[in-house]
Amino acid sequence: MRFSDQLREHAADVWEGQYEHPFVCGIADGTLDAERFGFYVRQDYLFLIDYGRLLALACARAPRLQWMARFAELACSTLQIEMQLHRDYAAQWGISDAQLDQEQPQAATRAYTDFLLRTAALGDFCELIAALLPCMWGYSELGRRLADSPGPAEERYARWIEMYSGPQFAQLAGWCREVCDQAVDGVGEAGRTRLRAAFLASSRHELAFVEQAWRHRPCDGVAPRVGGATAVIRPRGDLHLTLASVGSAASVARAVRTGRTARRPRRRARAARTAT
Repeated sequence: MRFSDQLREHAADVWEGQYEHPFVCGIADGTLDAERFGFYVRQDYLFLIDYGRLLALACARAPRLQWMARFAELACSTLQIEMQLHRDYAAQWGISDAQLDQEQPQAATRAYTDFLLRTAALGDFCELIAALLPCMWGYSELGRRLADSPGPAEERYARWIEMYSGPQFAQLAGWCREVCDQAVDGVGEAGRTRLRAAFLASSRHELAFVEQAWRHRPCDGVAPRVGGATAVIRPRGDLHLTLASVGSAASVARAVRTGRTARRPRRRARAARTAT
């Protein structure tokens, strides 16, 4: 089994939790409230800025010249092309460039990007790729799944699905998987354990990002609760977030399906969780 497949299997319940989340289901059938999606679009704009930084760090840390060149290309494309496409798409939802520029990152957004940048700066290249992979691969898989459904009547949601289900995005996800599989060659079990942890943490951040948009509640210091964990934010300059999950990843999917993601369990204390 490819190592990237092992990573996907390791985080399977979290990925399924995202696919079954009411926010994603609302995109699929076109019933998602526009205000929630607008919030998502604004926060995703901020994510893309730090995503560009992440790709630049991947270029700097890549051990192979061809990987350096590709990540440099992706960073440039993200900051010069994708950001403009995002602004154009936001305008279709009535979101101006000024609103995007004035948007402040909320807790789950900040937690995700802080985690990615800290991993890129302090971890090794393999950890960086493992942390990056859920974003590229996850959205490609999500797009293909939604494309297989009847499709929303709302044209703007249909365009969003079309973008992530397209062959170009699938090719990019496939390339990132190949980089991961090749980079891990020669890495011992202790290192592979770190990669699994990084992949799982990013997968949980993806789910928390969606949950934040669904709840559309600004949070100060604590990200939305997802299953058995919350993101505890330390000072920004430290770029440090701690992940301590209580309960299995399956609890994440179950919590999302049953709509209990913000409730405290009656008998069990839930500990702090996570933290583009």
